[in-house]
Amino acid sequence: MERFKARKTYFVFMCILSVFLITGCGGGDGGEWIESVPISPVSSTVPLNGAVGVPIGNKLSVTFSEAMDPATINTTTFTLKQGTTVIAGTVAYAGLTAVFTPASNFAPITTYTARITAGAENLAGNPLASDYVWTFTTGAAADTTAPTVTFSVPADGDTGAAINKKITATFSEAVDPLTITTTTFTVTGPGVTPVAGTVVYAGATATFTPTGGLAANTTYTATITNGAEDLAGNALASDYVWTFTTGAAPDTTAPTVSLTAPADGETGVLTNKKITATFSEAMDPLTISTATFTTLSGATAVSGTVTYSGVTAVFTPATDLAADTSYIVTITTGAEDLAGNPLASDYVWTFTTGAAPDTTAPTVTFTDPANGDTGVATNKKIAATFSESMDPLTITTTTFTVTGPGVTPVAGTMVYAGATATFTPTGGLAGTITYTATITTGAKDLAGNTLAVDKVWSFTTGAAPDTTAPTVTLTNPVDAATDVILSKKVQATFSEAMDPLTITTATFTLMDGVTPVTGTVAYVGLVATFTPNSDLAAGTTYTATITTGAKDLAGNALASDYVWTFTTVAAVPLGPLPVDLLTAGNFTILTKTGITTTGVTHITGDIGVSPIAATAMTGFGLILDASGEFSTSTLVTGKVYAASYASPTPAILTTAISDMETAYTDAAGRTSPDFTNLGTGNISGMVLAPGLYKFTTGVVINSAGVTFSGGPNDVWIIQAPTLNLQAGAIVTIGDEAQAKNIFWQVPGAVVIAANSTLQGNLLAATAITVASGAVLNGRALGQTNVTLSGNTITAP
Repeated sequence: MERFKARKTYFVFMCILSVFLITGCGGGDGGEWIESVPISPVSSTVPLNGAVGVPIGNKLSVTFSEAMDPATINTTTFTLKQGTTVIAGTVAYAGLTAVFTPASNFAPITTYTARITAGAENLAGNPLASDYVWTFTTGAAADTTAPTVTFSVPADGDTGAAINKKITATFSEAVDPLTITTTTFTVTGPGVTPVAGTVVYAGATATFTPTGGLAANTTYTATITNGAEDLAGNALASDYVWTFTTGAAPDTTAPTVSLTAPADGETGVLTNKKITATFSEAMDPLTISTATFTTLSGATAVSGTVTYSGVTAVFTPATDLAADTSYIVTITTGAEDLAGNPLASDYVWTFTTGAAPDTTAPTVTFTDPANGDTGVATNKKIAATFSESMDPLTITTTTFTVTGPGVTPVAGTMVYAGATATFTPTGGLAGTITYTATITTGAKDLAGNTLAVDKVWSFTTGAAPDTTAPTVTLTNPVDAATDVILSKKVQATFSEAMDPLTITTATFTLMDGVTPVTGTVAYVGLVATFTPNSDLAAGTTYTATITTGAKDLAGNALASDYVWTFTTVAAVPLGPLPVDLLTAGNFTILTKTGITTTGVTHITGDIGVSPIAATAMTGFGLILDASGEFSTSTLVTGKVYAASYASPTPAILTTAISDMETAYTDAAGRTSPDFTNLGTGNISGMVLAPGLYKFTTGVVINSAGVTFSGGPNDVWIIQAPTLNLQAGAIVTIGDEAQAKNIFWQVPGAVVIAANSTLQGNLLAATAITVASGAVLNGRALGQTNVTLSGNTITAP
């Protein structure tokens, strides 16, 4: 019987991880590390191992996890071959990055092998443990596209910047580190007074460290000149300039890991996926490497590379992960934010792979503004949410563009966090102009699958900016809720789309008294979800808070912190963990293809369809509300929603449908049943105790009915290929059992015959048919359609 989510014990592998320690790690307290073991391998390469279509005029680069001895980085230790033929070239080293410049362009459509030999040493004289080898294949053409700056910290126009922060600029592609210097990356302020500092480049990010920090309450101007070039020698089209103003204080707050993919405890992970960690704030890219971001299979380190972009770190295994295998991932306290604050403690999570790779193309599930929107605020950012986690290195100002009017490109920056990409126009949008946004097929998921086609949408601005503060419109659990399940995720729905960079573990917190609950925060559509790292305690009151650090896409913050409380069940219930319906639980009926009714039906609660339009709901006599966001019906005590209605309804429904599918997958994936094939599928006349019931044949209930007997928080999950409630069959609940805790997971047809009564939540992959006079005390959550005929449907 399932009780709590299994969590793997984190064993201390210090003897293994010691190979990743960096000289000087720990902030320089006067001591130093004395290394006696080989150093870690490189953190990242450009091109990546296995890359195809590499431009023929590019240089190669390797970023190490720590500073290397420049005398050991040369054409002897950094080599390139085509087959057995040595490719002539030169090698330079700057910061943490080595660059190989071929004497001539690569041959088109040709595979090359690059190698860093064990002769490469760090500053303590320790060599690589073994040669690092990777391959790539060229395309047919050279790269002639100018790089751009996609993201900066502080952002343009920021105020209150911490005086002890470094300044970073992230590029749309890897650039030549030899061109990123204190000549091409400068900071001035106040006025034109140059700020002394140092510049280093790693991954796709340049970092300027002011000598002695910044002055308080001062406006600074940062510039990346067009002397900065990519690895093909293309310069920025023009200087990139931005300004920001400091506050009065330093940043002393430790960063946190807000979100991971895969999630902690996730199973069935596709074997060709990369691993990501999204932070609560921008991190120092020099501290995000194979030294601080590691993956283990048992006690064996997984070979791979680490890249960092925006607020997300990506670990790319050198080869696909093994099938049906558990992995332990760690972000160590060596990871620091731009003020030098490390994580408070190592962040550790686990996941288990399935048997197959991911071959499914990602899609864009939500945009703000939506296609066809008018009157869009001129100070809005433009956001797109994907169906799954994406590779942040592929979400840039090259793959996410905005044009208008006509084909005129809009200058701006790009950042990706969670599942959402956000484009920030430089200087805002013009009034009463139609713009077109495009996400190209260059955008890839973490398995390397691209969008099947470009995603294109248009919107028209109004004449004014948005100055209205967002609000929290709904929480799950609701304020003062009791008997909340122990495995509960906590959700907040906003009145409008929010800036995903501001929805993190720093702005969405959960407390047990004065003790913080550790967890992760995800933001999709309009909904923020806090997932505790372990089950909540029984009989405990928790306080959830969304702070004023949460901002909408126009930069407006909540007017005040939003705080609510809830209390968990008093005792651990019997049966499996309940299925958390999340926002799908806000609906009595929710389907993907339609709801049809005849006769005198009465539904208590909200109903909705998505992604299909309102025309898929027939027989209800819908009356569209003046807001355009919902309809009403004499048959429904509640609201009727459809994907074709006005914003924010489409976003709310997209999240609810996703939550419904997740709930179905959860219920279907429960293992270790308490009862298998009870009554060979005919459970008529039986009394069912709490538990997980699995059937390999359809479940039939005749006029003898069936009774669920248990306590108010006990749980039943019934996994059945089909469900046939025959005419006159009555499903009853005995003792203190509640219909809300009964879950029917059915991949095939669900038939509720005439004058019968069913209790519980239907999670169906196909059609749900409810015949004349039948009653459902529960929810009908169907991935196809629901057909009604003079029924009473009431949310439990």
